[in-house]
Amino acid sequence: MPLALLVLALSSFAIGTTEFVIMGLLPEVAADLSVTIPEAGWLVTGYALAVALGAPIMAVSTAKLKRRSALIMLMAFFIAGNLLCAIAPNYWVLMVARIVTALCHGAFFGIGSVVAANLVSEDRKARAVALMFTGLTLANVLGVPLGTAIGQAFGWRSTFWVVTAIGIVTIAGLIAILPRDKQEEQSSILREIAALRKGRLWMALSVTVFFSASMFTLFTYIAPLLRDVTGISPEGVTWTLFLIGVGLTVGNLIGGKLADWRLGTALAAIFAAIALTSAIFFYTSRFFIPAEITLFLWAAATFAAVPALQVGVVGFGKEAPNLVSTINIGAFNTGNALGAWVGGMVIDAGLDLNRVPLAAAAMALIGLAATVLTYLSGRAQTAPAAAE
Repeated sequence: MPLALLVLALSSFAIGTTEFVIMGLLPEVAADLSVTIPEAGWLVTGYALAVALGAPIMAVSTAKLKRRSALIMLMAFFIAGNLLCAIAPNYWVLMVARIVTALCHGAFFGIGSVVAANLVSEDRKARAVALMFTGLTLANVLGVPLGTAIGQAFGWRSTFWVVTAIGIVTIAGLIAILPRDKQEEQSSILREIAALRKGRLWMALSVTVFFSASMFTLFTYIAPLLRDVTGISPEGVTWTLFLIGVGLTVGNLIGGKLADWRLGTALAAIFAAIALTSAIFFYTSRFFIPAEITLFLWAAATFAAVPALQVGVVGFGKEAPNLVSTINIGAFNTGNALGAWVGGMVIDAGLDLNRVPLAAAAMALIGLAATVLTYLSGRAQTAPAAAE
């Protein structure tokens, strides 16, 4: 794999860390800026909404740029946003800084995955995308706990100074290593938007939404589930989240190989595995060791879908790969919100917490049906790897 892929993976590590680390630092942020915990929580919501709404806007805005130039510009936005987070004098400046940072998130992952796929041969494209997204999974395994520890020890601002430094290293790597000489067909805003007319593209995006909904129906409520149903201590929850992060990383790498083998078939099998492991967790959630094993397998199955989903969407929208790939990141965030709502509805209905995995399994089965309709039924063809 080219060295440029490692630079892209480092970029996704930095972006993933800055997105999720705020969750572990909410008490410190709230105390320092004299706001309540729920008010501080809007820093998470604001970021997610900015990703979902800003991603296509940034993709269209960078349509006329070379992908290398677009990635460098987006990383500059990322650095500026984190620097502003580090020096923010009050809550509202911090909110603006988070939104500025989020604007680069979706577009960077979208354009970056197209660049990653085009760095390798046709039969390795999904694996290249998986390697880039490994940075995101490692952000959950290493970046978030280390960033939280740094923020708790030296103040929450220190975490954003560290992420800013990582961003500077990353932009230097993008400038030095990303190839300059690859020919790219110049795009236009009208052509990018016209590519969105395809019905099968929107079906592929719906697959992404239901994938993310299935994941976050369970993942959003994993801590109270582990604490109140499995009976794990707070420290045990932390180690379980680490185990889940390892599973996500393993699944992401396996998923890239499966998608390069046969994308549609792989996606269908992955959704079936997500549904199965979610349903099994309904039974194993009351027992520590079985619960840990199930969650590891669930995490591996879940993130195995990511490279296939990203490559598949680009295959259906190859006339505008930057835009459709970026919108797919927005679809992830839409599914995130849907999943959190579905899980919350289960709890609000007065059902036991361990019913939440069954709701996650139901979302996965809907995703399986959408996958069959999109990739495997009738004249549906497995989407080609990534557009050149």
